[in-house]
Amino acid sequence: MTLPELGFADVVQPAWNVSPRVRALVTTRNGGVSEPPFGRWQNGADQPGGLNLGMKAGDDPAAVAINRERLLSLAGVTDVAWLEQIHGAGIVRAEDALAQTRAGSGPTQADASVTDRPGTVCVVMVADCMPVLLCDEAGRAVGAAHAGWRGLAAGIVEQTAQRVAELAGVDPGALHAYLGPSIGPDAFEVGPDVRDAFMKGVGGAQRDATANAFIAHPQNPGKYLADLPALARLRLQALGVTRIVGGDLCTVAQRERFYSYRRDRETGRMAALIWLDDHAQALAD
Repeated sequence: MTLPELGFADVVQPAWNVSPRVRALVTTRNGGVSEPPFGRWQNGADQPGGLNLGMKAGDDPAAVAINRERLLSLAGVTDVAWLEQIHGAGIVRAEDALAQTRAGSGPTQADASVTDRPGTVCVVMVADCMPVLLCDEAGRAVGAAHAGWRGLAAGIVEQTAQRVAELAGVDPGALHAYLGPSIGPDAFEVGPDVRDAFMKGVGGAQRDATANAFIAHPQNPGKYLADLPALARLRLQALGVTRIVGGDLCTVAQRERFYSYRRDRETGRMAALIWLDDHAQALAD
């Protein structure tokens, strides 16, 4: 079977008004060579052609390697700073993570990376957790954060935004943010421990808004439906960031587009990439 090549129709791109020097995309489950259960969803079944990018998902490593090469080719880059994500709040410089991998030391353990170097690609992998991409409007610095509930509650998004702002030489409130595909508020069932983690230490209007992001589950007493995008927005807004787009694509509900660990358990991983491209800036000028 000849599988179609990966194209821009197979990825999601932020609809934000920033310098063309900023390049960003989020992959879907389509456009690769992985076999079920890491395939694409077509005609009501999991079929060959999935773009799984996770080496530890259980997929054939050769298929993942081909998928990654397809991604690099589409993006027009030679390598990206893959991380070993641990659902924490660690942040690294993407160029340092890339150097460590190239030296044969394996991927850096972190859940976010930032850079101000053109051609250095920040990347996080997801399959329900939220990828948050950040940049300043002029395209001086960028960052990518892996925001599951643990990392989000620990401040991964705010800390990544602060690091990007420092590199760009701007106030955090001047940043733009994109909330990528993630588990939606109708599917994210959590316990009171998750709600408590977000409620801890917040007060006033922020406390009320945080509480409103947790709706009592209509069928499971003691459980809540959590709005991950709303919680990310609140964290960014508290930092002064107001130019926030995305947060409207649910990985669980859109089976034909996205992998979802919560829905399928055995599944692939998608990637969210952001980088600076001086060639794009030159073309715009």
